[in-house]
Amino acid sequence: MKVKVISRSTDEFTRERSQDLQRVFRNFDPNLRTHEKATEYVRALNAAKLEKIFARPFIGAMEGHIDAVSCMAKNPNHLKGIFSGSMDGDIRLWDLATRHCVRQFPGHQGAVKGLTASTDGRILVSCGTDCSVRLWNVPAASMMGLDSSSNYSSEPMAIYVSKNAFWGVDHQWDGDHFATAGAQVDLWDYNRSEPIRSFEWGKDTVISVRFNPGEPNLLATTSRDRGIILYDLRLSSPVRKLIMQTKTNSVAWNPMEPMNFTAANEDCNCYSFDARKLDEAKCVHKDHVSAVMDIDYSPTGREFVTGSYDRTLLPRERRKHEYLEAVKKRYKHLPDVKRIVRHRHLPKPIFKAAALRRIVIDAERKKEERRRAHSTPGSRPIVSGGDELLRGVPDAVSHRNFDSAVDIDALSYSASLRLGSGRFDCNAMVARAVLPYL
Repeated sequence: MKVKVISRSTDEFTRERSQDLQRVFRNFDPNLRTHEKATEYVRALNAAKLEKIFARPFIGAMEGHIDAVSCMAKNPNHLKGIFSGSMDGDIRLWDLATRHCVRQFPGHQGAVKGLTASTDGRILVSCGTDCSVRLWNVPAASMMGLDSSSNYSSEPMAIYVSKNAFWGVDHQWDGDHFATAGAQVDLWDYNRSEPIRSFEWGKDTVISVRFNPGEPNLLATTSRDRGIILYDLRLSSPVRKLIMQTKTNSVAWNPMEPMNFTAANEDCNCYSFDARKLDEAKCVHKDHVSAVMDIDYSPTGREFVTGSYDRTLLPRERRKHEYLEAVKKRYKHLPDVKRIVRHRHLPKPIFKAAALRRIVIDAERKKEERRRAHSTPGSRPIVSGGDELLRGVPDAVSHRNFDSAVDIDALSYSASLRLGSGRFDCNAMVARAVLPYL
């Protein structure tokens, strides 16, 4: 005769104090969990549905500008405050919580082309086509709760006038300097009415400028001659120039990996580069069907958002919840999950433009294959996607290596010291999507 007895020690499940948590015993034997697959199937279905629900990130609109909005900037010290500039010269400070305008900054006689705020959030710098740069005092956080019916306006604390129009401005992450883009790159100080330094490479207009978040003396610019230029404020000449096949409209540095930056290009793509090796792009980000006009990173460096002439925003994230992705991958063959995951609802103009772009790309590929087939072997080498995007510039001019004054390798170590403010000059609202690591 066999007698089975269940024996338990009271020390294993008895709490020593009444505040202790009750220990729960679980048996993870799959034979005892008969509903495990059904539970994971429901989770996979819900994850696929939630991904589609949050794929449309529009939350609300803030009305008040008479003309088109040309630029935006976020206050790094007050997360719910955002600045916007319009083509009629009007600058406004908005409260994202109430979606009301709390302050106006009138003064520009032309379109406002650039906005940026200092790291402490106290000073706003604006520039425009009226050939002027204006400094404004930003109201304290207590002003953000005022009623929108009140008309609050500010007067500029300083006005700097130049001979040429300005197309962009950016503030140094650690310091009192800011740079403007126009006929040349000018470096300004709060206490000087003239630029303290000027940089120029070529005769084409500079359209954007961005300071590096890890190295305050390093900045990147883009110009109308299809160039991306790196400058070091400690040197008398530019460091490196990169020529693309089409014009680059904007550039953004990764705040957590300051040696990397991403460029928004006219050919509907974005290109991520390593500043230490600019021979080819690390990654090409596609999906837009028209020119990409602006780009910016989140404070975490895990996602960035782009705006395009195709009237779409494409937020991207590098990592998503691993468990939900694994569950969706496991059950992707089931009809319900497969139908939801594969469904893509695009506006009709975007759908037609994407189809037309695929036809153009296939035609170019076939033409190149035919040319290579009817050419002398070796006369048309096969190049990778990143190499054929770049056009070489003479080594004596553009392939200038970083010297000891520019310690690019040390950028990532100093970046974390300058990200406390969570600066994020985003030109649009950010949703969440999937982007693999570069």
